Amino acid sequence: MSRTVETARGPVRSDALGKVLIHEHVFLMDMEYTFNYRADFFEEKTITEAADRLNELKAAGIDTIIDLTVLGLGRHIPTLAKAAALTDLNIVVSTGAYTFSDVPAPFQFYGPGLLKHAEPEPMIAHFVGDITQGIAGTGIKAGMLKCAIDAPGLTRGVERVMRAVARANRETGTPITVHTAPLQHTGRDVQRVLGEEGVDLEHVVIGHCGDSAEIDYLVELADKGSILGMDRFGIDFAISMEQRVATIAELVRRGYAGQLTLSHDCCAWSDFFPAVADYHATMPNHNYLHIHNDVIPALREAGVSDGDLDRMFIDNPRRLFEVG
Repeated sequence: MSRTVETARGPVRSDALGKVLIHEHVFLMDMEYTFNYRADFFEEKTITEAADRLNELKAAGIDTIIDLTVLGLGRHIPTLAKAAALTDLNIVVSTGAYTFSDVPAPFQFYGPGLLKHAEPEPMIAHFVGDITQGIAGTGIKAGMLKCAIDAPGLTRGVERVMRAVARANRETGTPITVHTAPLQHTGRDVQRVLGEEGVDLEHVVIGHCGDSAEIDYLVELADKGSILGMDRFGIDFAISMEQRVATIAELVRRGYAGQLTLSHDCCAWSDFFPAVADYHATMPNHNYLHIHNDVIPALREAGVSDGDLDRMFIDNPRRLFEVG
């Protein structure tokens, strides 16, 4: 059954999302650093150049991206809204928090059992408010929840954020994407914790599964219902494109095309490098068109059919928003 999905330009029906890249960013930054040292972020060309890149993606046949920029990654919805107004591409924005260790600073002393005791967990209200009321007075509502767990594992802060995200999912029905470290098998922790909170694991994307070629681990996650994010194409230092393609082809051969999604995890602007040109020079394949130009032909060559690709780009993301 089709559902309403919130985007940066307003609600759309889930059956109108079209082809979706499940894990992307537009602007990615350390907000404090950017405000103090990167005045170029606030120049008009930052917005117009981002819109140009998004329009190229739209022209290549992608209709929607999910922007997973949350607290900890420099979410700045007023600027994103300006870029969204210059493109026909749907941009689903996200709420949640990105940390590998501690909770965001405003919650370190504020919450259950802390100096400023609060019940329930105060992060839940922030996340639910972003979904139901809108973000930072813009009226733009989040359509995805996000948290993270990396090599340090399930630290106290990571678990606290994850459980808050889970409870926001239970309250709103908004799907969840989780950044994971597949080499450390942290997707298992994700499924256990979210399961304990009563989250339907079919409502969950286990992010960065494409960084692993360990088929048994990936099948284990898929067999519990979650969607696997094969979502870091172009980050070639982690694992080669050829290895990523071979892994997807094997999963498709085993019957898991219905649980795979594709993406890049890239952005149009970031302060992680001194200039945008440095970013693209350092990782030349990490751009919005890499999947269109290079990955899709390689997947077809590996035996992945157009029908399988449609499931990864259209059917699986749509189903994520229609669970329950």
